Amino acid sequence: LFGPSFIASATTLMSGRGKGTKGVGQGGTRRHCFILRDSIQGISKKSIRRLARRAGVIRMSGLVFDHTRAVLKVFVTILLRDAVVYTQHANRKTISTMDVIYALKRQGRLLYGIEH
Repeated sequence: LFGPSFIASATTLMSGRGKGTKGVGQGGTRRHCFILRDSIQGISKKSIRRLARRAGVIRMSGLVFDHTRAVLKVFVTILLRDAVVYTQHANRKTISTMDVIYALKRQGRLLYGIEH
């Protein structure tokens, strides 16, 4: 009943390797076109303007937006580097909210009102 021919046909039908083609280097099914771009440009002028309005800024120069993106990228990079240290110390692979809170506290930017 379960001879070599059955096992061979079962492995070809249900190999468990997704919907790609057989062989190395043969392109499989690609559902979404991945565009590699600088993700910092995803922070729009409108969102930077909203942050500035919250801080009390009334009028902004056009050059402010690129500088703001650069400063924000540096800030988030340093923050995530510190948060990853806390995550690795706890032998986890997912950054938790408290890791970010502790990283902010380490930088001297204590954040209140967040509980785990």
